[in-house]
Amino acid sequence: MTNRPDWEIAEGLATDLTREGLRESHPADQSVHDGTGRVQLAFTVEQTGDAPTTQRGVRVPPGVSVFDAGSWNGIAIDSTCGGHGTCHKCKVRIDGDALPITRHDVKTFSTEQIGDGWRLACLVKATRDLKIEVPPLTTRPKAATVGVGRQVILRPALQKRYVELDEPTLADQRTDMERLIDAIDDLEFTADLYALRRLPTVMRPDFKVTAVVVDEVLIDVEAGDTTDKRYAIAFDLGTTTVVATLLDVGTGTPVAVASMLNKQQPFGGDVITRISATMMDPDALGRLQAAAGETLQQLAVQVCTEGGVDPQTVYEVALAGNATMTALVLGIDPEPLGVAPFVMSTAQPREVLASELGLALHPRATAALFPALGAYVGGDIVAGMLATGMDRDQRTRLFIDVGTNCEIVLSDGDTILATAAPAGPAFEGGAIRCGMRAADGAIEVIKLDPEGEQPVELGVIGDVQPMGLCGSGLVDAVAELVKVGLLDASGRFVPEADAAASMPVLADRLTSIGEERVFVLHRPTRDADPADCVYLSQRDVRELQFAKAAISTGWSLLLAELGLEHRDVQQVLLAGSFGSYLSPASAVRIGLVPQLPVMRIVAAGNVAGEGAKMSLLSLRERQGADVLLEEVRYVELSDRPDFNDAFVEQLGF
Repeated sequence: MTNRPDWEIAEGLATDLTREGLRESHPADQSVHDGTGRVQLAFTVEQTGDAPTTQRGVRVPPGVSVFDAGSWNGIAIDSTCGGHGTCHKCKVRIDGDALPITRHDVKTFSTEQIGDGWRLACLVKATRDLKIEVPPLTTRPKAATVGVGRQVILRPALQKRYVELDEPTLADQRTDMERLIDAIDDLEFTADLYALRRLPTVMRPDFKVTAVVVDEVLIDVEAGDTTDKRYAIAFDLGTTTVVATLLDVGTGTPVAVASMLNKQQPFGGDVITRISATMMDPDALGRLQAAAGETLQQLAVQVCTEGGVDPQTVYEVALAGNATMTALVLGIDPEPLGVAPFVMSTAQPREVLASELGLALHPRATAALFPALGAYVGGDIVAGMLATGMDRDQRTRLFIDVGTNCEIVLSDGDTILATAAPAGPAFEGGAIRCGMRAADGAIEVIKLDPEGEQPVELGVIGDVQPMGLCGSGLVDAVAELVKVGLLDASGRFVPEADAAASMPVLADRLTSIGEERVFVLHRPTRDADPADCVYLSQRDVRELQFAKAAISTGWSLLLAELGLEHRDVQQVLLAGSFGSYLSPASAVRIGLVPQLPVMRIVAAGNVAGEGAKMSLLSLRERQGADVLLEEVRYVELSDRPDFNDAFVEQLGF
């Protein structure tokens, strides 16, 4: 790939998007330029909570989109499509006259907002100096920080031994290393160069030291007795959210936990858009790697601060992520993961220094990365299988990690199968008209009761005014509309006349915006225009249908592979943050999971993080993750001749 300038890459992408109908052409004075000079963009970035607003000026080549200008300079603008003009989330307010208006802006903003300068950042080209206001980005969405796990025998790779050594004499001229090895008779270890350099200084003058050993390697010697300071961090490196747990390895207990939005988010909300970014821009890989490192480091600082722990006493890290996230944090080109035949560079990445991931911990802290089963069943799923004991239980169990890419594992007690289904961004709020992440203001629970005093009951994160609809709210909304009969089995809203006749208390919420039918979930005022409300559109229903059909097709084909039926499944584990907040009854009603009693459906939570913690507390469990690679058979769905027929069968409710 040739090293083209940023403005040329941006121009090529803009041309492609216009050709594909994702953008409308701008007026000539907005789009035509010769690629020379620079324009000045003054960003005002609002922060969440009490954090002060920040000001940032950047100079970029003319023709670059406002979104790209921000993301290239570390200014996070919300997006799930990576600036391709499809998710309608990169909302900014621009101070200026004669701003172009695209059809996507018209669909996203009210007339008053457009007049006030609100635009989608990815559709505005910076052809002149601009002042831009960026709304606060939700950096800490609601996320599952703990999950289903198992008790383990505490035998970590990290060991500390305090010793009081005999001082050398002319009669005892053993080397410092020999003296240390002889004094520690329950461990066998070699020393790395960092530890050897510290030995002569730290041992003297009193020869009372603590040896720090990780995986049979002496990584440090510390003066005095520091055996009570043994810490490690488990990371769940998710595409959307990253969770960090600080562990006291001596006792096996968590000290602090924190989560935040992955700083790679401006490059896209799913792995495909991030892989595409590296294919279109040769510098994107470095920026994605740096963004992942910044996310890990910020979380490490937070958990250490909250736990009152010196980062220098964190000696080990475990990281569970999907194959793409693992490749990006290591700086490995992910392009082969995004094109057939979907090949990983390695299934078992070696341990690296934590500093190579951008972490400022102990200088010789190591980072262990989970192995992957395939390009789309990665280390996070292996960690989840480890935590839930998928290879240890004789029951028939179904493990589903619902997300943009949905991973599915089925075990009948003897055979374990795994696959991945392309669910799309609907469960993350992407491609949904009023979709948003699971943050304050997101509707997460919906109950419809035409006979009750409150026909529409909403559960909103943060107990604030509803601003949008997150994934669990989307599933609830569709399930409830199916239950009361406002959505038929094909996923189509019933005619308004039928709704008025059967349930007048809800019929006034079934209306249209333009030519699209919608169901209004929340009105900010009694007479609010439907376009200014939080609503579920017919297209949103279709997006959910496609997502749930992909997932249910995946587990249906795995059941068929083992000759099983729905009723044979004894437990369904819904993993990840989305699975933690999803209503089991709603999942059953729309067919996202097998038709089972809800008591068999378990919210497993952040099992990837639990698996990462287990690997830090037990060497045996860490080895068990490698053994899973040999026990699990991966089933590729994309080349199965029966996939399309099965998919169509699963579309209905």
